[in-house]
Amino acid sequence: MDYDIIVIGGGHAGIEASLASARIGFKTLLITQSLDAIGRLSCNPAVGGLAKGNMVREVDALGGEMGRLIDSTLVQFRILNRRRGPAVQAPRAQADKFSYSRLAKETLENQPGLDIFMDTVTDILTSCDSETPSGRRVQGVLTRRGIRFSARAAVLTTGTFMNGKIFIGEYDAPEGRLGEEAAFGLGDNLRKKGFKAGRLKTGTPARVKFSSLDLSKMEIQAGDDVIVPFSFMNDRIERVQMPCYITYTNSFTHEIIKNNIHRSPLYGGKIIGKGPRYCPSIEDKVMRFPDRERHHVFVEPEGSGTQEMYLNGLSSSLPEDVQADFIHSVPGLENAIIMRPAYAVEYDFLDPLQLKNSLESRLIDGLFIAGQTNGTSGYEEAASQGLIAGINAAQKLKGDSPLVLSRTEAYIGVLIDDLVTKGTNEPYRMFTSRAEYRLNLRSDNADERLTRYGFSAGLASRERLERLQDKIRKIEALQELLKGKSFRGKNALQALKQPEVTIEAEEAEIPELAEFSEAVKLGTELKVKYEGYIKRQDSAVHRFAKLETVIIPEDFDYDSADGLSAESREKFKAVRPENVGQAGRISGVRASDVAVLLMYLKK
Repeated sequence: MDYDIIVIGGGHAGIEASLASARIGFKTLLITQSLDAIGRLSCNPAVGGLAKGNMVREVDALGGEMGRLIDSTLVQFRILNRRRGPAVQAPRAQADKFSYSRLAKETLENQPGLDIFMDTVTDILTSCDSETPSGRRVQGVLTRRGIRFSARAAVLTTGTFMNGKIFIGEYDAPEGRLGEEAAFGLGDNLRKKGFKAGRLKTGTPARVKFSSLDLSKMEIQAGDDVIVPFSFMNDRIERVQMPCYITYTNSFTHEIIKNNIHRSPLYGGKIIGKGPRYCPSIEDKVMRFPDRERHHVFVEPEGSGTQEMYLNGLSSSLPEDVQADFIHSVPGLENAIIMRPAYAVEYDFLDPLQLKNSLESRLIDGLFIAGQTNGTSGYEEAASQGLIAGINAAQKLKGDSPLVLSRTEAYIGVLIDDLVTKGTNEPYRMFTSRAEYRLNLRSDNADERLTRYGFSAGLASRERLERLQDKIRKIEALQELLKGKSFRGKNALQALKQPEVTIEAEEAEIPELAEFSEAVKLGTELKVKYEGYIKRQDSAVHRFAKLETVIIPEDFDYDSADGLSAESREKFKAVRPENVGQAGRISGVRASDVAVLLMYLKK
């Protein structure tokens, strides 16, 4: 046996999966097409954002790497939605694109028990196994150069490279990213093994030279004065921040795009894959929202050691001459020198309805699938899945139950449950609105929610667990301190429940508060302020959890369950829900059919 676990792909999912399995103690091999592209921020050089920032902190709480990588390489930090409630606030950071990738590669190279190999995987090798429901078990992988590596489990994270194809106007090429060849063979071989595959599309805007911009015509967007670390292992971050800039498209920009829309591969029919609804190209925005007079363009740095600037909001697949025309119509970009063109990329993804909640394939025992291969978009969604896949590959080899996070416990739980229960036919992006219990899933308490799982799996360190226990003790101590103090003539703890009172304001009258860290003060304030709301949500969580505990046997015969509607019966057979709660979340399933299912399970 060459390796215990093989991870295919060196993107954000592959990084987390390979580090997790190696750190838990299994001999791991990461196979990637290019060692120089590991951890590449191929689209926006930023990590975090609404719901996404929460997921980065969840990855960190479980013992993953993304939080530490961005803390070490960020060039700007902001808390989004600071004026709104804590459930929809989130950290976001611009990364130094090249430093992030380099540090990710160094981290992998220095990890004991992890080897890295440069090649393209073209097939998953399997053996027959009558003891598994699928009848097949992972035996290893085959590469393009004909090398066979054996393994007991594998994690597939191909990103946008499986049969990838890029488009720039009339030009197209078999690439997963501009200048990087696509991966061929694997997609076709997986189809032959029974995997359902489809095509999705994403894109990226042009990069322009900083010195060619007229910043006087743009609004400056500075970072926050205080950087809140993504990783719970960091108390503070001291880094020099770089500004971003804001400008806008105009009627002239829109006219150029409309006059050339026939040259778009998206509108001309060359691209068949569905693109992200919530991150459309500029031509999509212009055509779908004809009444909008302008659209935001965020001009963001790619790092401190480069002049490349990212034009967030101008993603496009139009020809390069059209790109130049509409970019030069935007205030501040009139003389912009384009260093890299915008382009679209279309690629194969695998139907996530063929996965278990653990991200293990139902078709091949020991094969786990994560990241954009499952139809998601975004680095954070990929890293979250990669981490869970890596942990569960290790759990399987240990003979332990998989780690399955509930929708009530983590955005990661919402993400995976949505994928394996509802599937997707467009790039899935996480939003706070997808989480029913988002008040409990704040970015500040991810460590309290998830550290114990990472520690139990052998990934989160004892130091991390002790830091969490110390934080909890100090939050309790701070609450006791406030109970015995007054603020503006009222009990300080009760006063903190009022919306207009902050712990920062109380600190002016209660100097002892300065002894506590910002994380402890924030955690205390949110617990006190939202105690009533959280209690009400907890009762809903309890009702939810009752149905999640009613397990459906993997071999349950839905055809024998009289009273099920034909539609629900077919959906149950397709998804194979693992519990009654999941069964009720399948799109189109009636409540009456869930009741029938419950009755049969009780029998």
